[in-house]
Amino acid sequence: MNKLTGTKRLQLAVLLGSLGLLGPFTIDMYLPSFPTIVEDYGTNASLVQISLTTCLLGLGLGQLVIGPMSDVLGRRKPLLIFLIAYLIASLACALSPNIYVFIAARFIQGFSAAGGLVISRAVVRDVYSGRELTKFFALLMLVGNLGPIVAPIAGGAVLAFANWTSVFIVLAGIGLILFLIVTSKLEETLPEESRVPSDFFQVVKNFGSLLKDRQFTGYALTQGFIIAGIFAYVSGIPFVYQNIYKVSPQEFSLLFGVNGIALIIGSQVVGRYAGIIPERTFLKAGLVISNLSGSLLLLALLLKAPLLAVAIPIFFLVASIGIIATTSFSLAMETQGHIAGSASALLGLLPFVLGSLTAPLVGIAGEYNAIPMGVVIFSASLLAFLSYYGLVRKASFRVQAAK
Repeated sequence: MNKLTGTKRLQLAVLLGSLGLLGPFTIDMYLPSFPTIVEDYGTNASLVQISLTTCLLGLGLGQLVIGPMSDVLGRRKPLLIFLIAYLIASLACALSPNIYVFIAARFIQGFSAAGGLVISRAVVRDVYSGRELTKFFALLMLVGNLGPIVAPIAGGAVLAFANWTSVFIVLAGIGLILFLIVTSKLEETLPEESRVPSDFFQVVKNFGSLLKDRQFTGYALTQGFIIAGIFAYVSGIPFVYQNIYKVSPQEFSLLFGVNGIALIIGSQVVGRYAGIIPERTFLKAGLVISNLSGSLLLLALLLKAPLLAVAIPIFFLVASIGIIATTSFSLAMETQGHIAGSASALLGLLPFVLGSLTAPLVGIAGEYNAIPMGVVIFSASLLAFLSYYGLVRKASFRVQAAK
């Protein structure tokens, strides 16, 4: 379509990017609270990290349900329903009497937040295609990547004046604000004649056709593994920085927020030069950067190097995510316009399912050991590299041979 330009294009990017912020805010804003939650509930680090795991599972499974739902019902109605659910779930997190209720509420909160993530991406595919899709998605990432910068800083600021439950009160307020904005500003982008039938077996068939597409699956796994490594970092770094390197919650928030700048740099380089340099070239460069950074990070943790030697490779690792996430999404979605909601759901599902598996692993050696985090991040980067070259490249060669 590529119809929107100028001010309307920017307004749409801000709106959709704000919906995408639900993900990083739901994940990142309570990270500075991890040690405090352990103390308040009288529990251990692993159970608090499981609250992150259940949130990630909710984000993944929610996209699997809400994506196809938006192909059937349109984008606007499901989005409004799940924004209200998000508000309620956030309040439930704040009022949880024990760690187990908190873990369950985090799953519901993540499931509801998935609506903003999956539907915002589907709207992008409704409106744009081709190189314009890549450029607009990079613009969307610019807005969305403010989340990892702002969320932990906001969380640290809340902790400076109130207890950790106030973080979830703030998240409930964000859900309410987004509901009001969507109600007044977002128009339906999927007309009725373009919607798919309400048929469960057709939905399953759509997912099956996507999984049989080697290139789509390769891009999805590449993105999924690389983001799973970042979730391992997100789960482990509060304890590494605060327990091992003895930084304060506010200092942690700043260190964590700096990496959001790396995300912006990575995604905006792609957006700026997408019409000059092929997306696949960017993707391959991002994979190289992530593997080099993962190797250096693991080495630094094994040697118990100073904080700076850990923070620098993490910065470049996160920058590579901005490159890889932007290009892999665009390349995967390019030929899936007819089932954009289902395709967006699968692309969103894999990172959160894989992330839910990696997040608890970083805590298996306790709160004062960073080696598991380094091993998981290195392994995830390597698996992303192998997914691209094992599936996407081989599929491309087969297509060329057939011609």
